[in-house]
Amino acid sequence: MKKDIHPAYNPKTPVKCACGNSFTVGSTAKSIEVEICSKCHPFYTGKQMLVDTAGRVERFRARKEKVAPKAEKKPRVKKMKVEKKIAAKHK
Repeated sequence: MKKDIHPAYNPKTPVKCACGNSFTVGSTAKSIEVEICSKCHPFYTGKQMLVDTAGRVERFRARKEKVAPKAEKKPRVKKMKVEKKIAAKHK
């Protein structure tokens, strides 16, 4: 193997989460900042917490509300077919 090609390994790299939790891990980075950790992730906590990054959750909900009313509409019936059926019945 080639010598001196691997980065230096730091056995005690500090990790800081957006929720305020901090812990240490082994890494080649000097420090790590994360948005979600095991203390605040819904899978581990059992609580649903929406992390809204740049309004993505609100945009999804708005898009979902726009689609829902369209699904309730009745299918269109062409007038020509209906008029032909009515005309055929009255002959």
